[in-house]
Amino acid sequence: MLKPRKIPVRMCVGCRARNDKRNLLRVVRTPEQEVVVDPTGKRAGRGAYLCPRVECLRKAVKSRALERALGVAVSPEVLARLEAGFNQESNHE
Repeated sequence: MLKPRKIPVRMCVGCRARNDKRNLLRVVRTPEQEVVVDPTGKRAGRGAYLCPRVECLRKAVKSRALERALGVAVSPEVLARLEAGFNQESNHE
């Protein structure tokens, strides 16, 4: 008899809601110190999870939770790029 596979649960750094890992978007700080959206969830680097809503991204930036989770300052250019990545990812669902 096989045990059912455990689904990993992660917390959104914006709204702090818990959800299945596959329902959240991963934002990663790469070893080159670049902050990008990771659609596969397998990219190397320090990751933080967010709900696929721009509101959660903005809340995480405003409260500096994203900066704390990634250990790097998020510039306005990076924020604009992340918002574009979030919009692109939400269109794929």
